[in-house]
Parts: sequence; structure tokens; C-alpha cells
Amino acid sequence: MSDNLLNVGSDKLIDCAVQTIYMLGWALFFGTIIGIPLALVLVLTRKDGLRSNRIIYGIVNGIVNLVRSVPFVILLVFITPLTKSLVGTRIGTKAAIVPLVFYIAPYLARLIESSILEVKPGILEAATALGANTFEIIWYFLLPEAKASLVLAITTGTIGLLGATAMAGTIGGGGIGDLALTYGYQRFNNELMVVTVIILIIFVQLIQTLGNYISKKLRTHK
Repeated sequence: MSDNLLNVGSDKLIDCAVQTIYMLGWALFFGTIIGIPLALVLVLTRKDGLRSNRIIYGIVNGIVNLVRSVPFVILLVFITPLTKSLVGTRIGTKAAIVPLVFYIAPYLARLIESSILEVKPGILEAATALGANTFEIIWYFLLPEAKASLVLAITTGTIGLLGATAMAGTIGGGGIGDLALTYGYQRFNNELMVVTVIILIIFVQLIQTLGNYISKKLRTHK
């Protein structure tokens, strides 16, 4: 391996990997907290839903579609005033978490919505016949029945989010993407670019393998 790559140092590679995991973890945490309620509202208020409401569904559906239609790179810049007010800075790893949450929340909402809609109508009919209220239907029927599919949905969302963390390097967000951009692309360090791609591939493989394993276990123990 050439001195050009070694100049970056293994410590720098490790620090950037940790920064990527940090952004990924917190953005996924907050994005899931926001995404699940959004998905439940979309499922419950849609036409023929348990709490069908055309107005609420239209508003939430419109917001989700609107945010998802904005390319992440543009979103990074567009919400910088909000980022500044929330974390006190426009650049850095913490600042990158804000647009990452805005990016992943509606994305997860759509994925989770699809997973919940896979639940067989007969299960909901049985829950309604038993006199379960809306919360009980969600907590004891919808989410448990969809849990294996939900894991795969969140896994897919996590991999998409990982790609977004790489783009966060454009605002100095740190992580593998920032390393590739600053020390690889801008300095014509092709070997470093290859290393960063390999690291991202490893991350994706680990995330997908873990998600598949958990989903399979949940389906087995149904």
C-alpha cells in the first residue's frame, strides 16, 4: 500500500468510521421515533382504514411526499438555519444529524407503512370483534404481526441512511464520506477512495446480514 494512503493513518480511518456510526445511530433513532407514528397515521387514516380521515391522511401524505422529493444534498443546505438553531452550528457531525433525521423519517414512514399494510385484514377484523380499541389494535395486533417485516424495512432504511451519511461530508459532517471527499477525491488519492468504498460495503453487508437474521428469527418464533 502506497505512502499516499498511509499518510491518512489508521487512526483517521477509525475516527471517521466511528463518526459514521455515530451519525447513523442517532439519525436512525430519531428517524424511527418520528417515522413509526407517521406510518401509523397513514395506515389508520387512509381510505378503508380503522380511523379513515381524508383530511389528516392528505396532510400527512403530502408532507411525507414533499420531504422525500427533495434531494438530500439540497436538504442539507435548505435546513441549515434550523440546524443552527437546534445544535448551534451548521457544520460538523452533530449538525449533520439534523438533515439526516429529516431525510430518513419520511423514508422510514413509507417503508413501515408498507410493512403494516401486509398484515392480513382478518387479524384486524378479529381484533375489532374482540372489542379492542385503536391503541390495543396497534400495540397487540398490528405491530406484533408486522415485526419481522418491520425489521427488514428498518434495515433497508438504515442502508439508505448510510449512503446519506456519506453525502454529509459536503458540509464537513465527518465520517467515511468526508474522508473520501476531503482526503480522497480532492487530493486525487485513488487508493483511499477504494478503501472508503470497501468500508462502506462492509457496513452494508453487516447491516443487511443482521437485519435478515433478526427477521428470520422473528418469523420462526411467530
